Amino acid sequence: MDQEHNFFIDVECRQNNHQGETICGDVFLSKRVKEEGRLVAVLSDGMGSGVKANVLATLTASMAMNFTIEHRAVARTAEIIMNTLPVCSVRKVSYSTFTIIDVEDDGTTTIVEYDNPLCLIMRGQEELDPGWEDLVLQSEKNKGKKLRLCNFKAQLEDRIFFWSDGIVQSGMGTRAFPFGWGRDALGEFVRKIVKYGPFAASGKLAQKVINMAKLHDGDHPKDDSSCGVIYFREPRKLLLITGPPFDDHNDFAFALKVQQFKGKKIIAGGTTAEVVARELALKFDAGIESDDPELPPASFMEGISLVTEGILTLGKVARLLERHNSNTRLGNGPADQIIKLLLESDRIHILNGTRINVAHQDPNLPVELEIRRSVVKRVIRFLEEKFLKDVSIEYM
Repeated sequence: MDQEHNFFIDVECRQNNHQGETICGDVFLSKRVKEEGRLVAVLSDGMGSGVKANVLATLTASMAMNFTIEHRAVARTAEIIMNTLPVCSVRKVSYSTFTIIDVEDDGTTTIVEYDNPLCLIMRGQEELDPGWEDLVLQSEKNKGKKLRLCNFKAQLEDRIFFWSDGIVQSGMGTRAFPFGWGRDALGEFVRKIVKYGPFAASGKLAQKVINMAKLHDGDHPKDDSSCGVIYFREPRKLLLITGPPFDDHNDFAFALKVQQFKGKKIIAGGTTAEVVARELALKFDAGIESDDPELPPASFMEGISLVTEGILTLGKVARLLERHNSNTRLGNGPADQIIKLLLESDRIHILNGTRINVAHQDPNLPVELEIRRSVVKRVIRFLEEKFLKDVSIEYM
């Protein structure tokens, strides 16, 4: 497994579109650079709303992401972005804001902001001042434009809240907020929701912020609004076991790995479950009904969070992960239950046994082994790229 660091970086962004628009003019991107142990998140707000704003913001966010991953100098990145964007004919400015957050596995964090409302850093339940600095651009074309930068070492239970101006300006013109919600009142709200939900996941807190902003606008957002949250938390660990070990002499060592793991455990595969139950003398009951007509029912084993059938169930898990988005509602079938556990976890270790199942296998043709391996690889790919999970695999 990878070298353990003492926290997991949980990143989520929630958005509301401008009233009447089907597409959001704010764009959020995040990516783990596994080889370097870094996570980069970018939020950009394009001028106006709808498709035009989305195009500007997408261009900005993609360039900011790529240049940051390549370690380009901040001022140079900003210059290139500003020079590339089309210029508004009325205001004569190329307009798209950005927030770039670059986090290393040891917590070293750099934040660069251009024209987004100042982000908020929480250390536990208190606001942290990281010591912001201004970087004023000097080039002829962008002379005087100002970037805000900070650099600090994040700790366990730190959070970073970042947003587009649709949040800060929500409620503008109403009796309650004639000048909009404002950054100070927003900070007050954030401190309150962190106090009452000290271990709440990033997505939950981001959702609370955008719900409140929408409420200020009478449920009809007057601008695209986005809130992103990065949370440095104790990693939630999960072990996914599939396939018995290649050599049955290793059955006990295999089962021992399962027993000694600290965290939630899923076994996908009947034979695998039988091996673990036998070696550790655990009670094991086969399930009777399934909530999913496509799959055999889940079974029950003491000390194991979930026991399901193997290949078919994992195949469905891969398909569901591929289609999953913020509107997905999961059911109670075995594959749905696996996904719920995977998405609630941060650091996932897969113990992949490589024994060939004699029942449906010509030993000269290890097709089942290949199917299992490729299904597991697909699941890993979605977990890492789409959900930014920290996944490791061990073959036995």
